[in-house]
Amino acid sequence: MSDKNPTRILSAIAHRPPHSAAGDQAFCNSDPTARALEMTYAGALSFLRRPYSRDLTKAKAVVCGVPYDGATSNRPGARLGPRAIRAASVELGSCDSFPYGGNPFEALPTIDWGDVYIEPQLPHRVAADIEAGAREIIAGGAKLLALGGDHFISLPLLTAHARQHGPLALIQFDAHSDTWPDDGARNDHGTMFLRAAKTGVIDPSRSIQVGIRSHNPERHGIEVMTAPAVHRSGIDATISAIRDRVGDAKAYLTFDIDVLDPAFAPGTGTPVAGGLASWQALEILRGLSGLDIVGADVVEVSPPYDHAEITALAAATVAHDILCLWAQDERAA
Repeated sequence: MSDKNPTRILSAIAHRPPHSAAGDQAFCNSDPTARALEMTYAGALSFLRRPYSRDLTKAKAVVCGVPYDGATSNRPGARLGPRAIRAASVELGSCDSFPYGGNPFEALPTIDWGDVYIEPQLPHRVAADIEAGAREIIAGGAKLLALGGDHFISLPLLTAHARQHGPLALIQFDAHSDTWPDDGARNDHGTMFLRAAKTGVIDPSRSIQVGIRSHNPERHGIEVMTAPAVHRSGIDATISAIRDRVGDAKAYLTFDIDVLDPAFAPGTGTPVAGGLASWQALEILRGLSGLDIVGADVVEVSPPYDHAEITALAAATVAHDILCLWAQDERAA
């Protein structure tokens, strides 16, 4: 196998498991802190090759798929997002984490819980089913990183976290505000954060939206940093704005992949020109270490609209970096 990282491959060979246990670490590895050599182009898929498990007793972080796109208003396909993000994560799971270095799972034992089971033909149950799955994971003491799915899934995920922690600061990376009004009963990926604010799930005074580039005259008390503002003010100013807004509050981070310009994320349901570059978003994320981020999601990856897995790779890298932030905080604790 060709590999441009000889240190990685030599280290992995030195710790190679018995031949009968080599490969397919999603099923053969029962240790959520360990990594082993895999063929990046083969094997059972899990996020970053984490062991598939529903045993929460050894995990400090849990990755969970939420394959639902019944709330989308434009192009469908985000129900296929969790599978695509897992597939795109294989190379990230085989190397020391950049730019952090080392194996984050030594500090942050992590499992892939699989997907929340959702019956799309029973839309009145979708939110409750997602919230129930999230509450089960949170009750086990682990941090939850969800892979969507359209952005509506953030509402039941937020609700589950707020039941545990109280009203949350929202750190939202997005092209759209998702605070349009509705009747309080719709499964709509453009309205759920207004509902979260009205029901006390989020605290607008501690919340911030980054990368917005669709006009909404109402901000509902949430600070908005548009994509042009990010481009003009730069990475450090954006990080400072987020940190100042959130402060010491418990926060939930939601990353809609359409915050990226369609050049970097074509595979999404509602693309908008003029967005962040992937390098900008990653640098901003990497500046959030130390904030009390209790949960997170990465949403709106629609693989049918991306022939080259560009979008899924961006999403996998974002999710990887969120786990690395949590690992940094574990080491610092």
